[in-house]
Amino acid sequence: MLVRENYLARIRGFYNSDLIKILVGIRRCGKSVILNQIVDELKEKNKVDDEHIIFINFEFIEFEDLLDYKKLNTYIKDRIKDNKMYYLFLDEVQNVDNFERVVNSLRASIKNISIFLTGSNSKMLSDELSSVLSGRYVLFNINPLSYKEFVQLTDKNGQDLDTFWDYAKWGGLPNRCEFINEIDIKNYLHSVYDSIILRDVVKRLNLKDTVLFDMILQYLIETAGREFSAENVIKYLMNENKKISNETLYNYIDALCKALIIKKVYRYDVAGKSVLKTLNKYYATDLGIAQIKNNNPEFKSYIVLENVVYNELLNRGYDVYIGKTKTGEVDFFAKKDGNTKYIQVTYEMNSEETIEREFGAYKVIDDNYPKYVISLDKIDLSRDGIIHLNLIDFLLGNEF
Repeated sequence: MLVRENYLARIRGFYNSDLIKILVGIRRCGKSVILNQIVDELKEKNKVDDEHIIFINFEFIEFEDLLDYKKLNTYIKDRIKDNKMYYLFLDEVQNVDNFERVVNSLRASIKNISIFLTGSNSKMLSDELSSVLSGRYVLFNINPLSYKEFVQLTDKNGQDLDTFWDYAKWGGLPNRCEFINEIDIKNYLHSVYDSIILRDVVKRLNLKDTVLFDMILQYLIETAGREFSAENVIKYLMNENKKISNETLYNYIDALCKALIIKKVYRYDVAGKSVLKTLNKYYATDLGIAQIKNNNPEFKSYIVLENVVYNELLNRGYDVYIGKTKTGEVDFFAKKDGNTKYIQVTYEMNSEETIEREFGAYKVIDDNYPKYVISLDKIDLSRDGIIHLNLIDFLLGNEF
């Protein structure tokens, strides 16, 4: 089993904290595995016995009765017998209506309990949850496998382009690595997508036209990396004999974001040093889900690489924006722990014109933050203080 140390290292310092630990990520990205790895560490390193670990997965039928929040509360309190620390794990807790009330009550009334939650939609990020928990929580965004994790799990040669394109095409949901045949991979990804739509979208929106919903997602996937325009989406749908209002369109897109299928990326005004709320872009959380919803034959070459780098920056804990400059934009403006970086992403720089375009994007930026161009080129093309990185080396490296 792949130990997801990238996340365990961030969570480990909170094992005994009274802060509620919330792990949020798209379905099947590996949240339950991380919870089980935390349990293993508590048992092996902290010598915690089974009686002091309470693990409830709300997707298991044996816990169906506990979907009633009052029964859940009683069940947990009945398990607490002494003053030693208890570790409570509530997996896919968004399935429990009013789970916030249970969690808040437990935190307030029991001092010897450490609570871990996972969820697959942004109900876990809602203002309501934040209000009920009064800021007494710490949030960990869990993503599908990074490329480095994918290589470790599959034991493939990470420098092999076939390995990279396998990852770039079919994404990083861990269970998809069990399949070799593309038909099997597609079937698995379709099943994951369908479960997301049925559980996290259709029910919430009382959705009647799932075909329209699919068409909107397909459009966003195929135009990933471009500035979003509601007008263009509506025109596209009209050409397909589908009518939709602005309000409904934004409701559908909001549902896609809340189901964690796509992520909205805001622009950052480099000169004005402020986040802009208009002309944002969208990227796919998992490229496998994107692949099964895409009909663009050029998808691999000019869209995926940006998406791969965006997801990798998130994996490394960066806040990521589109960098707006006076004359254009830089693909990504990334910030973490007071450090700022600019990143341009391109496929290959096989002409002087392409090199000038990618490196030239930085001409209007006069600050001293590190600037990078990332591509699949093997030759180091760094110039004028701007660092060129090979994409695979970047993905497999430890530092950035």
